[in-house]
Parts: sequence; C-alpha cells; structure tokens
Amino acid sequence: MSFLEDIVAKAKQESKTIVLPEGFDSRIPEAAALVSKSCCAKIVILGKKIDIEKVAPQIDVASLENVICLDYLNSPNFSKYVQKFYEMRKAKGMTIEKAEDILKNPLYYGAMMVKEGEVDGMVAGAANSSGDTIKCSLLTVKMAPDVERMSTCTILVLPNQKFGENGLLIFSDTAMYEIPNREEMCQIALSSANFFEMLTGSKAKVGMLSYSTKGSAKSDSVTKVIEATELAQQKNPELLIDGELQFDSAISPAVANLKAKSSDLHGEANVLIFPDLNSANIACKVAENLVPAELYGPVSQGLAKPINDVSRAASASDIMGIIAITVIQAQNLKS
Repeated sequence: MSFLEDIVAKAKQESKTIVLPEGFDSRIPEAAALVSKSCCAKIVILGKKIDIEKVAPQIDVASLENVICLDYLNSPNFSKYVQKFYEMRKAKGMTIEKAEDILKNPLYYGAMMVKEGEVDGMVAGAANSSGDTIKCSLLTVKMAPDVERMSTCTILVLPNQKFGENGLLIFSDTAMYEIPNREEMCQIALSSANFFEMLTGSKAKVGMLSYSTKGSAKSDSVTKVIEATELAQQKNPELLIDGELQFDSAISPAVANLKAKSSDLHGEANVLIFPDLNSANIACKVAENLVPAELYGPVSQGLAKPINDVSRAASASDIMGIIAITVIQAQNLKS
C-alpha cells in the first residue's frame, strides 16, 4: 500500500468535513472530485457552484455531486463570523468595517468556519503563500492550549524505503522559523515527534541536524542544536532524540557507525529537525526534484484545530493527500 493509499484509508475510518477556500483554482475542484470518489472526507468549497465548475471544465460535474459549493458572501453565517472576528480582535484595533473586509477573503472565512466548528479543518495554499495561511490560522483558530509554539513540518516519501520509516521522513521546520532559537527548535522537535507518531503509529526517532557531528565543529549554531536537544530530552525523557548530527549521520547506519557510534539513533532517524529555514526548505526542494520524493506539506503543528498548507506547485493528488492528513489530525484532536 502506498503512503497516499494508507492515509486515505485512515481518513475513511471517521468522516470529517474539510473546507477548501480557493475554489477559483482549477486544482481545487479536481482534488475535491478525487476526495469525493475516495470517500475520505466531506468537502466544502468556497465559491458559487457555477464559477467553480467553470474553472475546471474538464471535470465531470457528477463527480462534484457530493461536494458542497458555498456562496459564502451570501451565507447567513457571514455577518455572525464578522461579528465574532471583530470581538476577537477589537483589543488590537479591529473595527466592524475592517472585519467585514477581511472576512470577504475566503481564506479567513474558511478559517472562521473551522474555529466555529462548522467544519473540522481547512486546506489552503494552492493560491496563497504559506505565510498568509499561517497568519490566518494564528488569528483565528489560534494555538492548542498545551503547545508553546506553532510550527510546521513536511512529509517526504522516498522511493528508497531503507531510509526513515519505510521511506517516510519528517522534515521540520519548513515554513515558519527562519532561524529558530534553542527553545523554538526544542518545541519543533517535540511537535514533530508527536505528529510522526500520530500519523504512522510508529516510534519517532528524532535527529537534530547540524553541519557538525558530535563535536566535529564548534560554533554558536552547533551549541544551539546541542542545547535544544538537551532541552527536548528534559521535557520528554521518553523521546528518542539525538544531536548534533550531520544529515548522513542521522539517516545512515553505516555513516553513524563511523561518525556517531555513541548515538542511540544508530543512523535510523525518521524525524529530522533542521537548524534553520534555509536548510530545511532547500533540502525539501532537492529531495523533491532530484530523488524524486513525494512531498506533503507544510503541515501545521500546534494549532487548536487543523489548518494546513499545500505547495503552490501541488497537484490535485498532492492536495488530496493533505486533505487526508488534515482529517487524521481532526480525528486525533484531544477533547
């Protein structure tokens, strides 16, 4: 079973409703049709049905029969959500007029649907930047009460299954922290490990990455990785985590045996925490284009309710994958 087939099967175990706010992008109705056929989620697309059908004329209209197309600007909930958003932000200078203008953006209307429980999650990013999606998430659904910092990760599925968890690796943080400090890097590691275990049911093995392995170089950036590792171990003594490690020392048993014999990971890391956004983003793009690997994400970690991003280069199939992951996150929310 492929990774996509696996997560679709998990999503089908408990039905959830996901809103897609970018109905003006042709990939969105395509993805909705795939999801509807697979029965892994109920889908709401924001926009008038006639307009949504126009952007993807190649799609059989019958394939969208079970998809709700919501003319949100004329929804009876529009004024209610405007009022709620105003109340949430009035201490920051929000006005009713400004709130109404913001809620006309389908990204924000969709996020308010998630916050108010009208739907279980949202997937965006086909036509919005990661930054816009993340900002919208933090202004609406906000953080989970037991998480100090939101972060993101990207799922990589490699054709070579000897790496990670049968070819599955988590890279983090891939969208938010340009240069995380030790506390931020620690929280990224904890959240990424939790996400990996929720998604796969397997034990997370976390490698904290650097250009140095076990003291082969010394610098402030290396020290940060070491301290972040120690902090994560203090917060979760049961977590299998080690650093600082170079990439090859983290994922290759043969290299680990040469460079990091004392590491409890033994070169079998399945969750990789990068020291900065540059290296994480570049690594994702290299893997996607040269391996090539399947990429899903960035996936949000630490939100009160799931709102996830897709790459603006994502295919309809990629978007379906993120929808299935969002459903699984919704299934696993603490009550």
